[in-house]
Amino acid sequence: MDLTLLYRGPLASCDYDCPYCPFAKRRDSTEQLRADRACLERFTRWAAAQTGDRLSVLFTPWGESLVRSWYRRSLVELSLLPHVRRVAVQTNLSCRTDWLRDADTDRLALWCTYHPGQTPYDRFLGKCRELSGAGVRFSVGMVGLPGHLEQARRLRSDLPAEVYLWINAAEGHRYEDAEAGEWTALDPLFPYSRHPHRSAGLPCRTGETVISVDGEGTVRRCHFVREELGNLYDGSYRRALRPRPCPLAVCDCHIGYVHLETLPLYDVFAGGVLERIPALPPVRSAALPPAGPAGGA
Repeated sequence: MDLTLLYRGPLASCDYDCPYCPFAKRRDSTEQLRADRACLERFTRWAAAQTGDRLSVLFTPWGESLVRSWYRRSLVELSLLPHVRRVAVQTNLSCRTDWLRDADTDRLALWCTYHPGQTPYDRFLGKCRELSGAGVRFSVGMVGLPGHLEQARRLRSDLPAEVYLWINAAEGHRYEDAEAGEWTALDPLFPYSRHPHRSAGLPCRTGETVISVDGEGTVRRCHFVREELGNLYDGSYRRALRPRPCPLAVCDCHIGYVHLETLPLYDVFAGGVLERIPALPPVRSAALPPAGPAGGA
């Protein structure tokens, strides 16, 4: 079986404090960090034992995981397993990069976000150059707030041409066409993020070939649907895997709507769905969703 797992353990601490971040902000206690480490190590052992399956894993932590040694170690270990097709993680790239030398960089990839005001620009760009020099596949992105536009233009100019710069629409921000055009000039795929996608009743790969897993092993179809499908560790989730329509009215997060079968994003990101790397440099296309609300579905 080919299965994609979106893992989000209890880790919620972050070394940044972005005012626009929708995730909870708190410092994990020593006990909470130990619990998170135990959850992750259990998940990694489970993944290592699934030699009859083909796995892809994306870590989507509430906080920043790569400043924690157990996440770096898990990523390396998973990348070396022959039945793991891809392992990726969302990160602010504040960690060091030398640990990647131990990983299989044909399978490990990073989904990096630059947060202006949280880290010096030159430091972040230097980390990106380290990744490029080490042959690590990665994408870079920003939140499309008006105050970030010039920084985004600078970043696009300074990044290697082959590195995809994605732009996430800021939550609650309304983009007029002229402003949206400025962001689309940097990220031709921005129209997919500009508006939520209608999803109610539409086919989605989540719950069939894509699942969400928390630290206790509880399996859901995705991070945004609370209905439980079973547990990873007792195998009960397998009985629940099947095609199913989305029960929500809209889907407005890339890690959700990328799996909608009514959007062409599996073709756009072929080979790089987890790390958000397009198969080809994105260009303006008639396949992009219309500019109206809830476009693309």
